[in-house]
Amino acid sequence: MEFLVPLFEVIKCLGGPTSRYLNQHRKLEENVNDLRRKVNDLNIRKQDLELKKEAEIRCRKVVKKEVENWFETVRSTNVEMEKIEMKFRSFPEGVAVDGPPATGVTLLTTDLEGRMDVKEQICEYLRGDDVGMIGVCGMGGIGKTTIMKHINNQLLKENQFDAVIWLTVSREFNVVKLQEDLACALDHCLPKNKLEWPTVLMEILERKRYVLILDDVWEKFALSDVGIPEPASHNGSKLVITSRSIEVCNSMGCKVFKVQPLSQAESWNLFLRQVGDGVLQDPTLKEHVNLIVGECGGLPLAIVTIASSMKGVDDAFEWKNALNELRERVTSVKGSDTIIFEHLKFSYDRLRDSKIQNCFLYCSLFPEDYRIEKEGLIENWIDEELIDELENRQAMHDRGHTVLNKLVNNCLLENVMIDNVKEGVKMHDVVRDMALSIKRGDHFMVKAGTGLEKIPSEHKWKESLEKVSLMNNSISEVLLISPKCPNLSTLLLQKNGYLEKILGSFFEHMHKIKVLDLSDTGIWDLPNSISTLTSLTALILRRCRRLRHMPSLAKLTALRKLDLFHTDIKEVPHGMEMLENLTYLNLYASGLKNLPMGIISRFSKLQVLKAWLNINGEEAAKLRKLEILLGAFHVLQDFEGYAKSLSSQWPTKYWLRVGSPKTGYLVPRFGGNLEDVEIDKEVCFINCKMGNEDFVVLPKDTKTLTVEHCRNLKSLSNISLFCEANELKTCTISWCEEIECVVDFSLSSCYSLQNIEILRLRKLWNLHELVRVAAVASTFHTPTPAGIFTSLKEFYLIGCSSIKKLFPVHLLQGFQHLEYIEVKHCKKLEKIIAEEDEENQNVDRRGSITTFAFPKLKTLHLIKLPELKSICCSGVRIPCESLKYLSIINCSKIRKIPFSISLLGTGQPSPLSLELGYVHPKKWWKLVEFDDPNAKDILSSLVLDYSSEEDEE
Repeated sequence: MEFLVPLFEVIKCLGGPTSRYLNQHRKLEENVNDLRRKVNDLNIRKQDLELKKEAEIRCRKVVKKEVENWFETVRSTNVEMEKIEMKFRSFPEGVAVDGPPATGVTLLTTDLEGRMDVKEQICEYLRGDDVGMIGVCGMGGIGKTTIMKHINNQLLKENQFDAVIWLTVSREFNVVKLQEDLACALDHCLPKNKLEWPTVLMEILERKRYVLILDDVWEKFALSDVGIPEPASHNGSKLVITSRSIEVCNSMGCKVFKVQPLSQAESWNLFLRQVGDGVLQDPTLKEHVNLIVGECGGLPLAIVTIASSMKGVDDAFEWKNALNELRERVTSVKGSDTIIFEHLKFSYDRLRDSKIQNCFLYCSLFPEDYRIEKEGLIENWIDEELIDELENRQAMHDRGHTVLNKLVNNCLLENVMIDNVKEGVKMHDVVRDMALSIKRGDHFMVKAGTGLEKIPSEHKWKESLEKVSLMNNSISEVLLISPKCPNLSTLLLQKNGYLEKILGSFFEHMHKIKVLDLSDTGIWDLPNSISTLTSLTALILRRCRRLRHMPSLAKLTALRKLDLFHTDIKEVPHGMEMLENLTYLNLYASGLKNLPMGIISRFSKLQVLKAWLNINGEEAAKLRKLEILLGAFHVLQDFEGYAKSLSSQWPTKYWLRVGSPKTGYLVPRFGGNLEDVEIDKEVCFINCKMGNEDFVVLPKDTKTLTVEHCRNLKSLSNISLFCEANELKTCTISWCEEIECVVDFSLSSCYSLQNIEILRLRKLWNLHELVRVAAVASTFHTPTPAGIFTSLKEFYLIGCSSIKKLFPVHLLQGFQHLEYIEVKHCKKLEKIIAEEDEENQNVDRRGSITTFAFPKLKTLHLIKLPELKSICCSGVRIPCESLKYLSIINCSKIRKIPFSISLLGTGQPSPLSLELGYVHPKKWWKLVEFDDPNAKDILSSLVLDYSSEEDEE
């Protein structure tokens, strides 16, 4: 019949393509509007046909079966359209275009002088479908990385991809490290079996539309070996590599963009921005500047470093001399790398001070692209005696920061952040190559972070070697080698986690060694030959967790630093009393309990003391040069008298009184600017032996409380004045094996948590409840004071194996501001929000009013809780409109999900803001019941299956 609409078009719109529309993040609104128009046209035709049908029926005609089927199809189409409209409204603001932003990291950038055209050309290819792989090539220092950093940030803003991933490959290609970095960027845990890694990564990436940027690629490699899918037009993903080699880019099938040097005008503009416009005032000066810019050869890195080194120079003769020096360097060498090294070495030479130059060269001992923590680097410089010995350690750190600023200002180092917390620096890879070119060969042997599994063979250990860095590798043993290195002063073997044994003869011919770092290794014991290293000034064994035995230290009288942090030694090393030159001593070893009487007072030069020991207070009082004291110390004399005896060097306000007047604990106070401590006070109780009469005293203005390894401590209520510490903002309790509850109202009323914002509970094996109320009060169901958790924003419960019920329902009124909940590895936990009356589980609550918990919750992580049966008790629901991050992993005994979605005035569910959701196993998720059916339908379309077999803590 001519009036029948072709059904194929409608089925096309409502079949497979429609389901795909709902899963897309782009063009959704356009597609749904198109669908609405088609369905609307269909209904108009339906109305016309209904009128015609009625007219024909009045004429005693019978409607054909084909027509009836057509009307039924239209009815089904309208029902399907209503479902689609409901799903469409569940997206934020009604469209998926404004959905979750692309994941990735915004990078710090510098000037992009003269590179906008190249940047835009690359961006056009990334936006189009013609090219999947792009290679950006050019000599070192030409600006490849700078261009791609700008592109990385622009892509994140444009939000056209699900993820923008930046990985640095570097000269020493390591497929395992690249896979680990990729998994980290994807926020995914890899399985234990490394053979599965390529498959796992491939599956994750194939579900995304991404841009993967691999910076500083030196050699061709197979994408499939890593787990990177071949970019293709159908998936819309892109791969970009930067390389100094055009051959590498071509061999990997890339569309090549060769970055050209800057023009003279572009170079001039970039130079002026760095050096300042003052050079333009003197015509003679301007001429020399112009010539120096020309000598930079259009290389941005050379221009910036040279301009930085000349900043503030206004003498024409000095500019002329600089020009002559630069010309001599550049004209005497060949090869692109060597030419730029000479440009950069010009800036290095202008540092003038040999100690500052050596501080700079020391940074090249770290792996390529390594982020070096500033405070740790300054400590390294002090160990190497590159910082002049000043009156105190803080003055030396101040000097170290001054050196760092000079190196950063001269563009030889760049500022970075480490884990968004610590301040650090890093070397540009070309700058590092230049530094190594100065010392490489006979003086430095640097193979840091190169994936070494064996120690370099003996013939590579030259007699002239001064420093050797083999850090961050996979070396497992040091056997059958006895290098003859009489001039070696520094040996860095830290972060070789598989290193368990060093042959005794290894150190036999290293008599001048001063700094030995074996931190983060699996070493069991040290060879006896260590005892003969009489020039040793720093022995660093941090986190050698298997180390139990040490040879005698009696002959190491030059030792200034001994760091045994988190080793497994049980006794003080033999001969330690002879180390009278120690300025830094870290004895944070859990198995080490006591120091022999009289030993501490021998260390009269000590500036830093960190320990978990019981130390005689009279001895500690003799340490007149002590600046940093961190740990728990048992004071055997009158506490007030002890504090008074030190008041001349440490005013009383720098102390925290912990314990009774007769027996107390000297609580750590950080060094440096102690005035800052007054603003953000931190208290740490470590290995406190609590008695019935001796309570820890907590100052009322404490803002951050960390309690670790406290024995005999049942709850925070045992800490005197804890309940009056009303300014407390953050509280962390870890590894306290006898803690039974956080607050005990049976001891006293307590309102000290009313302002707390962050509460972390970790590895509390005997914890049974958060809050304990008096037995009499609990009989009448007297509620805990409502204000106890009213300010809490973040809550963590990790590895607490005894607790079964977390939040009593009567505490809920206090959690109005809670935004973050993380609960994992609690093997007996059964309920998150528990009934008040657990004795009567059959109480009929059907008539009760629904209670809503955690109205501001943004993040909920429930991970590896094998006995968890319920998140909320009956009648309690969690609104999920504000929920952004959700993980429910390996909690398969949960019977019902209490999430609730409110309805709009139209009767449709409110839009959600969920950005990332993981559930596992997916089979459980499909079968679990929901209090709100709308929540299950909407959330199921947004969560992903978390398929990792292992979840790291």
